[in-house]
Order: sequence, then C-alpha cells, then structure tokens
Amino acid sequence: MESLIKSLDSLYCDSLSRYSRRKTIPVRVGDITIGGDNHIVVQSMTTIDTMDTIGSVEQAIRMIESGCELVRITAPSIKEAENLRNIKAELRKRGYQTPLVADIHFTPNAAELAAQIVEKVRINPGNYADKKKFEVIDYTDASYAEELDRIRDRFLPLVKICKENGTAMRIGTNHGSLSDRIMSRYGDTPLGMVESALEFLRICEDENYHEIVISMKSSNTQVMVQAYRLLVQKLDEGGFKPYPLHLGVTEAGEAEDGRIKSAVGIGTLLEDGLGDTVRVSLTEDPEFEAPVAKALIDRYTDRKNHTPIAEIDHYPITPFEYNKRHVSEIYNFGGHNVPRVITDISKIEKITDREMKAVGHFYLPELDKWKMNDQGCDFVYSGVNPIPFMLPNGMKEIQDFSVWQNTTDAINKFPLFTLGEYKVAGHFHSELNFLEIFDTEIDLAIPVLVGRKDTVLMLKTDNTHTMPALRRAFVSLLEAKSEVPVVVKVSYPDQSADSTTLYAATDVGGLLIDGLGDGIMISLEKEAKYTRLEILDQIKLHNSVSFGVLQAARTRMSKTEYISCPSCGRTLFDLQETTAMIRKRTDHLKGVKIGIMGCIVNGPGEMADADYGYVGSGKGKITLYKGKEVMKKSVPSEKAVDELINIIKEDGMWNEPETIG
Repeated sequence: MESLIKSLDSLYCDSLSRYSRRKTIPVRVGDITIGGDNHIVVQSMTTIDTMDTIGSVEQAIRMIESGCELVRITAPSIKEAENLRNIKAELRKRGYQTPLVADIHFTPNAAELAAQIVEKVRINPGNYADKKKFEVIDYTDASYAEELDRIRDRFLPLVKICKENGTAMRIGTNHGSLSDRIMSRYGDTPLGMVESALEFLRICEDENYHEIVISMKSSNTQVMVQAYRLLVQKLDEGGFKPYPLHLGVTEAGEAEDGRIKSAVGIGTLLEDGLGDTVRVSLTEDPEFEAPVAKALIDRYTDRKNHTPIAEIDHYPITPFEYNKRHVSEIYNFGGHNVPRVITDISKIEKITDREMKAVGHFYLPELDKWKMNDQGCDFVYSGVNPIPFMLPNGMKEIQDFSVWQNTTDAINKFPLFTLGEYKVAGHFHSELNFLEIFDTEIDLAIPVLVGRKDTVLMLKTDNTHTMPALRRAFVSLLEAKSEVPVVVKVSYPDQSADSTTLYAATDVGGLLIDGLGDGIMISLEKEAKYTRLEILDQIKLHNSVSFGVLQAARTRMSKTEYISCPSCGRTLFDLQETTAMIRKRTDHLKGVKIGIMGCIVNGPGEMADADYGYVGSGKGKITLYKGKEVMKKSVPSEKAVDELINIIKEDGMWNEPETIG
C-alpha cells in the first residue's frame, strides 16, 4: 500500500479544510445532468417485478413524488429489458419525464437492448463479463492481458450502442461482487474495486465515450470510503477525465441502523466535496430512501460559507486504509480500548434509577440488581446535576469541575474542566480527568497536556463545517505527537431526530473512518426547554445513535449487525418481512454480522464480510452461508431461519436471549 501514499498535491479532494465540491464533467441523463455545476441528484430503485408494468410505474411515481430524480429498474434478462419500454411509455403517458436507469449484472444482451430504451444503464464490472466462483487464479501478465481482451470484446458492443443512442452509463463496482480475476490480481481491497472499474473505463475512453458515472459501493463503510477516495486519486493520476461519482452504501439495512450506516459512508465523502448523485439503500419501501438522501445532501447547500479553518499542508494519515491513531491508555480510554460512549443527562434534575433505562441500564428492584442491554453507556455526564444514587457497576459519572471539587465521592466520579479551570486547578482526579475545548483552542491545550497521563480531551466545535474543523484539531495533535485520547462532542439543537441521527453519523463517523476518536458524546447543552419526558427521549436517541455510529464505522461492535439489501425486482422473498423475522430471533447476538440478500448478485461476496448469510437462490428457496462458504442449499424459506440459527449454534456463536425488566 506504500505506493498509495501521496502528497496533498494529489490527494483525493480539493481541500481537507475548506468546503469545495469536486469539479467533474457533466453527464446528461435525459433531462437531468449529473456533475458539473449541477446539484447533487437523488435516485432510488424499484422493488417490484419488472414484468409488472403497472406496479413498477405506480411505485416509480411514489418514488418520484418523494423526491427521486432518477429511477433505477432491474433488467436481469431480455424480457425485463424489453418491458422497460412499456414502463417508460406508461410513465410518460402519465406526465412523468423522470429518466430511467436499467440495472444490469450478468446479461450483456439485456444491457444492449436496455441502452436503446432508457436514458442510462448501470453495469457491474464484477459480473458483466466474469463469474464469481471464489477461485484463486495465478495470472501472468500475458494471461491477464488476454482476459482484458476478452472483456473488451464482451463490453464493446454496449459502449457503441450507448454512444450511438446518447445513453449514459454507470460503471458500478460492488465490493461484494469483485470477480475472481480481480480478487486474484489485487485482492479483496479498495484498490481491487478501483481497478475493476478502470478496466472498463479505459475501454470507454478508447472509444471516445465519456457519458459515464462511477461508483464504489460496499456494505463496509471503511472500505467504501477508502475506495471512492482512491478512485478519485487514480482518475487524476491516470489522466482520466474527472467523471461524476454516484455515492451509496450497499446493504445498509433498515430503520435507524440503515440511516446511520448510510450517513457514515455517504456523509464522510460529501464533507470533502465528493459525490454528484446519491442513493440511500434501505431495506424499506423505496419511497422512503429519497428523503434520507435529500437530507444528507441539503446540509451542503450553503456549506462553502463556513468559518475558515486553517489549511492542512500535510495530512499525516493515509486516507486509503484504516489505521487507528496511536494514543496512550488513560483509565479505559485509548490504547487497545474500544471507543467509549458518554451520554449527556445534564438537563435532568434529580434523576432516578427508573430513568436510567434511557442509557441502557435497568434496575430490577425485586432482585435488587442492575442489568445492562447492548446499548448501556460507559459514562454519563451529569454536569451540575449530580446523580443521587449509586450507579451500576461499570458505568461512571462525569461532573463539571465546580461540582466535583465539592463531591463526597471524588474517586468514583470524574471532573470535566474548561481550559481556564484546568490551567489553574490545584486538584485533579488521580486517574481520569476531562478537558473540554473548542477546536480553535487546540494549540493552547496541547502544551498543558504534555506529560499528563490522567487527562482525556473532550473536543467540540461551533464551525458549521464540523467534521473538517474537528479533523484539523486532530491533525494538530498528530503534528505535535500528542497521544492524548479524544472524545468527540457534537450538538444538534432543536433538530428532528432524523437530522440528529444523520448529522452525528457524518460528523463523528467521518473521523472514526480515519481512525480518529476514542469516544463520542452527543450533547444536550444547546437544547431548548423541553419537558422531562422529551429530554429523556432525546437522551435515549443520543445514546442509541452513539452506539450506532461506532458500529457503522466498524470501531465498536455492540449489537447484531444486519447487512441487508434494499430489495429490487430480482428479490426472491419479502426482504422487509424476512429481515424483521431474523432480527427478532437473533438481535441478542452481540457483535455477530448476518447478511440477508434477496438474490445471488451480491450474496456470496457480501457474505465474505458477514459471519453468516441468508441468500435467495430461487422462488421459496434459500442458500445459507458461513462467511463465504455455502452450508446449505435450496432450504425451503419456511425452514430457513431455523436452519440459520442451527448453523450459528453449531459454530458456537449462539447464546440464549436474556429477558431484561
């Protein structure tokens, strides 16, 4: 990977400090233009069988009316590709001019037909001309060149048809469906994903065809972000045109988890000005996807007017691979510890043990003991409202220094200092203190922390360009060779729960992706006056989102992760119903990753990133995986969940769920 480490002059974005959207060539898709100076385009994908013309049209209309500007429809064979003509005609008859995109995987002939009907085709270089059998092949340069010639022969007809018909194309690499050829040559890496797309792109450029959008999707947010960054650098380095980027996280899942995972991946890239069209892939009806994508995009409407941030002349992080920042271990922060969750309860006066449910801790009076669920926070911040009872074992309390210095229990409670307090304080906790600063105070804080082995930084910013402002402070720490652990503190006053979820996932998740951050706290400090119950709802949300962000960034696995696809016309069972059923039976398996795929397109590949997999292989038939190994084929769907659980049990990863009061 050493060859990937470049100077800032050839980094993946215009600036790491100043918001600047990457300048790309414009690509025309019907009446919509992607890239150039145009707005970021929202798109989604139908889930109805493509042969159901009216069903597809009516679902497409619901998507369009929810904000979708491009509608993608699967065309797995010639008959579906041909029926795109009827779907398009019916939409136009009803007054909808929204461009259509044909989604193609294994069938070049379907792509060639679709390209003559719709405004854009999406092809997956991993399976357009290759098949995936998980074989390792030892290529010589000559034999690999022969493979590229074979791909050219297979792909060239589509390029010529697109060029003749003015049809745009997306070259969409999926981490889960890299070909055996790419895997053998480059491995299961972001570089392999990029090279998979570039092989097809070179053929397009040789034919002087440039109506192209590129994507690098993965269900692993770290891999996804690294691949897009590397793609931008390789396009620049190789003398390619700056093609627009389509952003998306595959198999993000549903509900809060799906939104958080999408925001961690997509939001991290949008922060650095990357992305020209977005699709949020949720295991929900597709009309629920566009509003989430739009909420992510709208955050950048006026972003360029943010308060200036000091430029980063040299980025001391390799942005194409994950390396956690090296920090000292202080109490249970830093070192080899997972990032910690601190939940702000400081707006609750006289909190009781009953209300600790909001932070994942349950007191059972009949047993006189505490229980904790998978979202039991590590610390609570009480500010100036100290907790009047003994906390459960393992959870600790942080108080403002003004309160802590007078507490009767200065051992089991920890102080939070301002920079001014810290400089003049004559009394500290012997093991753990918190120093809260703004990003703009980092150069003042670094000298006072030299030699201290008892302090964790609490880092916040009031800059609207939140993630880069915080990142700049981390760069200062790295440049000073400071190894102090850092908790990232963010606040989203007076916003909806959905906005808080998406913004926290972007701002903190973007840092975690680069190995920055040893904890998270979503603050209540600027919240308006709420009732006690409303504040408790906020606390519960913040606690849940904090754990979700850490999990989505792959830095702390605290609950079962479901890598579930959003469904499409290829899906062979009801994904939403099945996901809910599997979740109900398995959501107590802390840290286990379960893939739920509607068809074989990404199934085997994404299974490699999951511990266990449930993949549709025929009508009413399921194939079950352990990793990428097939365990059972053609299992009747009514028995498949039980069989999946048996596989987990046989693997020694099962435990019985425990009921908590």
